[in-house]
Amino acid sequence: MLTVALTGSIAVGKSYVLEQLGALGCYTMDADEIARDLMRPCQPAYHEIVREFGTGIVAGDGTLDRARLATLVFADGERRERLNRIVHPRVREEIRRRVGEIAARDPQAIIVIAAALVIEAGVQGDFDALVVVHCDREAQIARLMLRDGLSREEALARIAAQLSSEEKLRYADYAIDTSGSLDDTGAQVE
Repeated sequence: MLTVALTGSIAVGKSYVLEQLGALGCYTMDADEIARDLMRPCQPAYHEIVREFGTGIVAGDGTLDRARLATLVFADGERRERLNRIVHPRVREEIRRRVGEIAARDPQAIIVIAAALVIEAGVQGDFDALVVVHCDREAQIARLMLRDGLSREEALARIAAQLSSEEKLRYADYAIDTSGSLDDTGAQVE
């Protein structure tokens, strides 16, 4: 079995690369999706987050208003760290559980886990390989503004809240530059 961490800063194309690796036969997991599942109503992380950040982050349907929560934590490093302390251990535990299930079924599996904060969390050593996805900074800003409906200043603040692509690349076993076309990216993934 081979475990691969797929990381990169916000809005660099990790999801696309993960999708392509899945199409090539890798088992894939997205830490953000796992976190979203663990933050649903009636899940322990949900209740702890509401206690920590207040009912102002709860949407009308009872779910967490992720946009409101993101605005709070990206504006305040201490609050972001508190959220990470609530969510990250649960995500790591769920990933370990899922990896164990896959390994039991398929000992030759290649399992790719996409997670933006692998290096920041200091867990890169938990994986057999680290792939860093990156792109041109202006492309990253434009993608984030378009995806999340942010102003340039808001996008820059969110990018600044994470390690830069340049810093992440220092840890990379492999790097995939998504600045070009989808075909260019696909060729690098292959």
